[in-house]
Amino acid sequence: MKTNIKQIPGILLCLCIAVPAWFLGNLVPVVGGPVFAILIGMMITIIVKEKGTFGTGITFTSKKILQLAVILLGFGMNLSDILSKGKQSLPIIAATISTSLIVSYIIYRLLHMDPKISTLIGIGSSICGGSAIAASAPVIEADDEEIAQSISVIFLFNVAAALIFPSLGTALGLSNEGFGLFAGTAVNDTSSVTATAAAWDGIHGSNTLDAATIVKLTRTLAIIPITLVLGILQARKKKGGTSTFSFKRAFPMFILFFILASVITTVFALPASVTSPLKDLSKFFILMAMAAIGLNTDIVSLVKTGAKPIFMGFACWVSIAAVSLALQMVLGIM
Repeated sequence: MKTNIKQIPGILLCLCIAVPAWFLGNLVPVVGGPVFAILIGMMITIIVKEKGTFGTGITFTSKKILQLAVILLGFGMNLSDILSKGKQSLPIIAATISTSLIVSYIIYRLLHMDPKISTLIGIGSSICGGSAIAASAPVIEADDEEIAQSISVIFLFNVAAALIFPSLGTALGLSNEGFGLFAGTAVNDTSSVTATAAAWDGIHGSNTLDAATIVKLTRTLAIIPITLVLGILQARKKKGGTSTFSFKRAFPMFILFFILASVITTVFALPASVTSPLKDLSKFFILMAMAAIGLNTDIVSLVKTGAKPIFMGFACWVSIAAVSLALQMVLGIM
């Protein structure tokens, strides 16, 4: 990943936005740093429309640093640990992911929505919110406004989940184990899973946070097959649907490095003292990339085109929650 001197001003601007977004995200985890970074970037764009010398660095950050963030994300995934602890949740995870993708596809066809926004909302809702969108967006070549639209929709229902789900779980008589599974499979983003589980623990004096986080990490593994399938589809689309196969086009290198990072963490059982700083760096790079995306996003256009994506996000959110609860009832976990 090469940089030149012309990119430095834009990179530094994104860095300056990411720092307060990081602290705000830790202060209000239900919103999360990526949303704050996008909002700050969009507010700056309202005031300063011409990017000038910042333009090339902003573009570099939104593309290349985003890919680097995804690679580093792999170091936080010990595949054997996640699967051994989260295997009970696998049937529910598979069902909720399938449900979200099917629902988003049906709404995309019925409402004639933008295919890239539909893909990002479906994947973000079903897997892990911002991280899944960050991994998928470069593969399908989504632009900054499409990414911002998708992140905004995911954020809206993250907040709703953190506010509603603890009371809903109490009303339904969920056990602590049941709510941990529910939060881990029905809430989009990791920070919002944490906020939702913490709210439940505060009400019930329990400790569901660890269980919900493990379920969420297990769900995150779906990034690997989903992005590889998207890569193949995108490669075939560029070739006009022919059977010609290009490994490089179908499997973006940053996704392969993400997988390699996960394998290294698993095989060598890297300790938390090594992986934790890399995970934090990945999260910070995502904030920088989201700041760049905000700087390239027209908030007026975003609001005008928001109704259909919000409806899709709502439909995915409700269907995932319903399937998660229904399967728990069938499996006798509740």
